[in-house]
Amino acid sequence: MTDDTSNTLASRGTSRGTPKAARQVAAVALTLLLAGAAAAPAAVALDTGHAPVRTSEWGTLVSVEPVATLDRAAVTRRLADVDMPVDTVRYGVTAYRLTYRTPDAYGRPTTATGLFTLPNGGAHRPDLVSDTHGTMVDRDYAPSVADDFGRVPSYLYAATGNAVAASDYLGLGKGPGTHPYMDTASSVTASLDMLRAAREAAHRLGRPLTGDVYATGFSQGGQVATALGKALQDGADRHFRLRALAPVSGPYDLSGQEIPALYDGRVNDTSGLIYTSYFLVAQNRLHGLYKDPSEAFRAPYADRVEALYDGDHTEEDIIKALPASAKELLTPKFYAWLRHPTGAMKEAVAANDTACAWQPDVPVRLYAGEADTDVPIGNARSCARQLGGAPVLDQGEVDHFGSFKKAAPKIARWFAER
Repeated sequence: MTDDTSNTLASRGTSRGTPKAARQVAAVALTLLLAGAAAAPAAVALDTGHAPVRTSEWGTLVSVEPVATLDRAAVTRRLADVDMPVDTVRYGVTAYRLTYRTPDAYGRPTTATGLFTLPNGGAHRPDLVSDTHGTMVDRDYAPSVADDFGRVPSYLYAATGNAVAASDYLGLGKGPGTHPYMDTASSVTASLDMLRAAREAAHRLGRPLTGDVYATGFSQGGQVATALGKALQDGADRHFRLRALAPVSGPYDLSGQEIPALYDGRVNDTSGLIYTSYFLVAQNRLHGLYKDPSEAFRAPYADRVEALYDGDHTEEDIIKALPASAKELLTPKFYAWLRHPTGAMKEAVAANDTACAWQPDVPVRLYAGEADTDVPIGNARSCARQLGGAPVLDQGEVDHFGSFKKAAPKIARWFAER
């Protein structure tokens, strides 16, 4: 999920990558080179529910655009600028925006974008790290668009010698529509199709992949990474083999941990406000939680809350436009319904509570922070039990963002050693 507001604001002041003009020239050349690689969308038979109907077209690469090149010293500076260890940096990196075909949350053909990062050195055929990002409301903050903190994980893992695929998810980055927030199924689909697009891009760029996948992600992305790991282990794509899983501070247990924590004070008011309103707006589009916003949100906020989650507003915009807490935002009926969900609300919550319901055949490490007031550590402990006793690596008295900063370098070393 999202970082604490202060941490999010602080993380967005990082430097940009290669000069814009140079990126544009290179982008035109490579996009022309790859033009025509993807066929037109095939007809898709829609399911009666929300599960995408898989076709061989999903994951087809539409275009590749170079967006950043950093030498080893530049990667080292980027990590040092955000107070992260630099001892794992062995190579510079080159990053590309991939556009690829994927289904939307209803199975209809659409496109999504993501960041594909290659090390400038190392093995000719690198392994692939799948990195899935946390909650974001602004489409332009997605990894493939903003050369900001959202790219730090990709640079970190690629600098060890791995390729990295980081989907923007549906409705973020350059993808159309709005983001179906906390719709685990479509986030997994978009991430799996990003792996397929990365495989094709790597082949065309002369760096074919081994097929071994190491899955990680932070916050919302921690939950997505865990569910993606299950899909890979279950054989979702014969070209990929899950080798290890290391999610960080994911909201794995909405009904047993995260939602109760919204009510008992373990989640801070600002984060609770963002998570709750974003969840209700997005899930209403999928599950029909309300017919009119006034059923869920108090006046005068009911008239503005849906428009705030159009992908074009920042967290700062949303915080300024809404009250201080979810309790002040929601009507008494919806505040009580979310606490004790039934019907459509129960379906929406349950659909996001199965990421850990499997038994991994690969090494798993769950990372979390004891002082996290966005996603309390109880989520990780609950997930660990479901996964058959996977270890929870407590990063100590750190907040949500701090849990990532401490865990990610350790994950980079663990993946590099395997």
